[in-house]
Amino acid sequence: MKITVAGIKKEVADGLTVAQLVIDEKVETPEYVTVTVNDDFVDHGQFEETVLKDGDTVEFLYFMGGGQ
Repeated sequence: MKITVAGIKKEVADGLTVAQLVIDEKVETPEYVTVTVNDDFVDHGQFEETVLKDGDTVEFLYFMGGGQ
C-alpha cells in the first residue's frame, strides 16, 4: 500500500502499525515523538493498535520547550 510519511510517498506493507513505522523510519527519541495520521493525533499508547491504511498521511512532530 502507499502512504505519505513526512511529505514523501512510500510503499509499505499492508497491516503496518504506527509503532512499526516509527521503528522502520528510525525516528530519533521515539518516546518523545508525537504522530499524526491524516492530521489526527495518535495517542502514544495507541501506536501498537493503530493500523495504517492505503493513502494515509503520517507526520512525526517534536515539541520543544524554550524561551524565557
